[in-house]
Amino acid sequence: MLRLTPTKGNLIALKRSLVMANMGYELLDRKRTILINELMLQLDGVKHLRSELSSSFNAAYIALQRANLTLGFVDDLAEAVPLEEGLTITYRSVMGVELPQVHLAEKATPDLPYGFSRSNLFVDDAYRTFQQVKRLTVMLAQVENSVYRLTEEIRKTHKRANALKNVIIPEYHETLKWVSNILEEREREEFTRMKMIKSSGGIKL
Repeated sequence: MLRLTPTKGNLIALKRSLVMANMGYELLDRKRTILINELMLQLDGVKHLRSELSSSFNAAYIALQRANLTLGFVDDLAEAVPLEEGLTITYRSVMGVELPQVHLAEKATPDLPYGFSRSNLFVDDAYRTFQQVKRLTVMLAQVENSVYRLTEEIRKTHKRANALKNVIIPEYHETLKWVSNILEEREREEFTRMKMIKSSGGIKL
């Protein structure tokens, strides 16, 4: 129970605080529901992307092995592949949570970064398959980061909502009842006192 002086002013302030606390809980509960729904959508994406990425990795390594078997180690061709510099990140907000949107600049038909004299179809296949691995890795990084941010915000929101529901709001109710009882008792005492004064002829009411 809150420690305060039982006055009418404090009673009014308590009622106002209780209304605000209930509104705060409703907003937090709604936020928690929306974030959980968003998290479920993101988790579905994680499962699908992990499975697809695993398959792409397997296909890429098989293609690379074929290239190595036909040409020997293709380290010099691999070094010709430029570093990726086409990543940009923007954000979208879901109930105040900033979720990353990772964009990878790609050509519709990417140029092969090496010459044809020392390559073959297996090298081309390996290159294209690893490009797919790169795209999926970017997508998975985006989704996993979103899942982490949503999970953290849901945890914080759940903690705040529970504090309001189980601690703060019951405390306001208990204090409100205590202050109301004391004020009502004072009013009864004052009424009794005035009645006694009236009956003794002390004052005219």
